[in-house]
Amino acid sequence: MTTTQISVRLPERIVEYLDSLVDSGGAPSRASVIAFAVEREMRRRIYEHEARILAEEGDANGLEDLVAFTTTNLSLHGLDA
Repeated sequence: MTTTQISVRLPERIVEYLDSLVDSGGAPSRASVIAFAVEREMRRRIYEHEARILAEEGDANGLEDLVAFTTTNLSLHGLDA
């Protein structure tokens, strides 16, 4: 993966949090934590957009039936859904 270095100004409390994650072994680097957070935000916005479309247009592809089937028939780790 190609990366680009950027400069970002963050509040000191966030930098301290990033450093504590790295120092404790919870993350390999500050950059990895920030990249993960940005990727999560990107996914959240995509899901939010898709939810708006679904709310406006309804279930045009039968997913409601699939969800109903799955929740009725799926068993995870021996626990019924």
